[in-house]
Amino acid sequence: MWALAHEQHGVVTRAQLIELDYGHEAIRHRLRNGRLHPVRRGVYAVGRPELSRLGWWMAAVLSCGPRALLSHESAAALWGIRPAGGRLTEVSVPDGGGRRGPEIVVHRRSGLNADDLARRRGIPVTGPVCTVVDLAVRLPPKQLEALVNEADKLDLIDPEALRQALNTRARRPGVALLRALLDRQAFTLTDSELERLLLPIVRRAGLPPPLTGRSVNGFRVDFHWPALGLVVETDGLRYHRTPAQQARDRLRDQAHLAAGLKPLRFTHAQVKFEPAYVEATLTAVAL
Repeated sequence: MWALAHEQHGVVTRAQLIELDYGHEAIRHRLRNGRLHPVRRGVYAVGRPELSRLGWWMAAVLSCGPRALLSHESAAALWGIRPAGGRLTEVSVPDGGGRRGPEIVVHRRSGLNADDLARRRGIPVTGPVCTVVDLAVRLPPKQLEALVNEADKLDLIDPEALRQALNTRARRPGVALLRALLDRQAFTLTDSELERLLLPIVRRAGLPPPLTGRSVNGFRVDFHWPALGLVVETDGLRYHRTPAQQARDRLRDQAHLAAGLKPLRFTHAQVKFEPAYVEATLTAVAL
């Protein structure tokens, strides 16, 4: 019992105890003498009643049946891609399974595939892709983008793999929103489109027209203001820049800084969708 409880963050179920040959009277005896403490229906804390957050999550999952999974906000907190908030624990169970309990939100659902089932810290949980899809319908765009970025930073989801994984979940709520986000972040303009969109921003920022497509410090740059000592580079396909490309970007920026220039870098999506931000940044840097 103690080894099992250790693996399960200090909790066991009545069914598990019976499988370990603890009879009903033995269980009652341990409840009376304080070696077991009721946590949820059929779930006990072993040794002491206090549980860690992981213990409460495990207890919630165990109380909802053998195929239950931590999910939604609780799963995101377990994966470390969103902070844990509130006292409610969210659990997903197959259609018709599971039961509600105090401070548990039960989602009855069908259609989860093998890739949606995972374990983290020993707790059954929806996988990172499933978790992000589940939260896509709840979060405003900025928070959803932060969620995807955090999962990428933690090496839980490669954004290109996420894009491919959405194809097997096409009918789930949230998939269309995620596709739109990924498409926007991978947005790429042609050179002529980029120039057409950026030049009006430059004028509004009070800057003179830049030189375009020139070689500066051994690198071809998108936009250059020699009199201002300013270089602007733009990146498309933000999510898909390889480590080698990122290293080259750093070398470019370092070369410009060493030459006394101010390098700025915007994504194509920022130029297209966030012109006010680009304008404000250009204005601040050019002062």
